[in-house]
Amino acid sequence: MPLRHSLLAVLVMIIWGTNFLAIDIGVDDVPPVLFLAIRFVVVLVPAIFLVPRPAAPMKDVLVVGLFLSLGQFALMYTAIWLDMPPGLASLVLQAQVVLTVLFASVALRERPTPPQLVGVMLGAVGLVVVGLGRSAATPGLAFLLTLGAAASWATGNVIVRRLGAATQATGARPTPLAGLSMTVWSALVVPVPMFALSLVLDGPAAVGHSLTHPTWPAVLSTLYTAWLASLVGYGIWNTLLARHRASAVVPFTMLVPVFGMTAAWLAQGEVPNGAEVGGGLLLLLGVAVTSGLLRWPGRPGRPGRAQYGAGA
Repeated sequence: MPLRHSLLAVLVMIIWGTNFLAIDIGVDDVPPVLFLAIRFVVVLVPAIFLVPRPAAPMKDVLVVGLFLSLGQFALMYTAIWLDMPPGLASLVLQAQVVLTVLFASVALRERPTPPQLVGVMLGAVGLVVVGLGRSAATPGLAFLLTLGAAASWATGNVIVRRLGAATQATGARPTPLAGLSMTVWSALVVPVPMFALSLVLDGPAAVGHSLTHPTWPAVLSTLYTAWLASLVGYGIWNTLLARHRASAVVPFTMLVPVFGMTAAWLAQGEVPNGAEVGGGLLLLLGVAVTSGLLRWPGRPGRPGRAQYGAGA
């Protein structure tokens, strides 16, 4: 991959890593469910008028949005609102890679390779170490919600893979905009139910006050998460995947927790303890093995198998 494209991939990882910090800033001023609804309204308008509809049936697109957008981010925003440290959240969310392999083995009958099984076990051990050794400042419910967000993302990955396989079976070839169009159109499932849920959970008065009295941190956080993380990030990412082998692009996602934890350390003084560092390294090692970044000696890689993202 040319140096310019490698630098673009690193830029996306910086955007996605620091996005967790942006979410943390936003939910300080806006209830998490309402903040999520606002984010995806900004994602949709005006992008939905500019990006063509995905080739998949609309009901399938909405199911993708149910897991990749609504489920994942509703759990993630709530977890961060419940004081899940943003740097640690960027790390735990990487469990979606190993969970995708597990879910695909059941739903798609994709038999994991021996390295993938090893990677899944390493990732599981790393998660257990992080969960049991997390600092007292990290609530257990927030950790579980973050893990639930990773599971929702993994489920969405499996659905997207199934749709992609069905599309390829018809002889159609994916376009560079295919991933971005799925990101935008699947977001249709988010705003209305999240606005309605916020009215129930937070009350009309709180919703009305947040909408009529926006703070600058909330506005900037919304623009960052919607425009940079969702549209710019995925726009660059899907273009790189369309032009290069997935095995050359996907390993860059290992940088997301690096930038996420660094940003949280610089901005908020978030310093992981020994168990979080050790468990995190095990988790990332598991992700590296599962995604194919690390392979058995003497065995050729299988390019294109790993296609899991790492955004937020």
